[in-house]
Amino acid sequence: MQGANKGAESKPLNGKGLRIGIVQARFNADITDALASACLSELEALGVAASDIHHVQVPGALEVPVALQALAERGGYHALVALGCIIRGETYHFELVANESGASVSRVALDYRLPIANAILTTENLEQAVARQTDKGRDAARVAVEMAQLLATLS
Repeated sequence: MQGANKGAESKPLNGKGLRIGIVQARFNADITDALASACLSELEALGVAASDIHHVQVPGALEVPVALQALAERGGYHALVALGCIIRGETYHFELVANESGASVSRVALDYRLPIANAILTTENLEQAVARQTDKGRDAARVAVEMAQLLATLS
C-alpha cells in the first residue's frame, strides 16, 4: 500500500477548533518577530481563533524545547510551533545550539505524540534569515494544522 496517496489531492487545511501553542525565541528578535507575525496571520487565515492560540516567548533556541515540553504536559493543544533563529558565527556554538534545539524539539514531539512544526531557522547569515522569515512562519502554521488534522484521523 506504499505510495497509495501519491498524487492524491490533500484535504484542505482547516484550523477551526484547533488549539495551537507557539514558543518563540527572543534571540534575533527582528527575525523571530517576523516568523511569529507570519505564523499568526496564517493560523488566522486557516481558521484558528486567536483565543485558541497560546504564544509564549523564551530567551533563545535552547530554551524553546523546555517551553514546548511544559505546554505539552499542560495538555489541550492539537499542535505546537517552535520559532527561532540561529545564525552561524565564528565558533562551534552554532552547531551546538542548532543540533541540540532540533533534537530536543523532535524528542518532545515524539515523547508526547504531539505535532510540533519546527521553524527554528538555521542560516549562514542574516540575509538568509530575512529571506526565509515570512515563508517559514507561514509554513509552520500550515504544518501545525495539517499534522493536527492527520493525527486526528489516525487516533
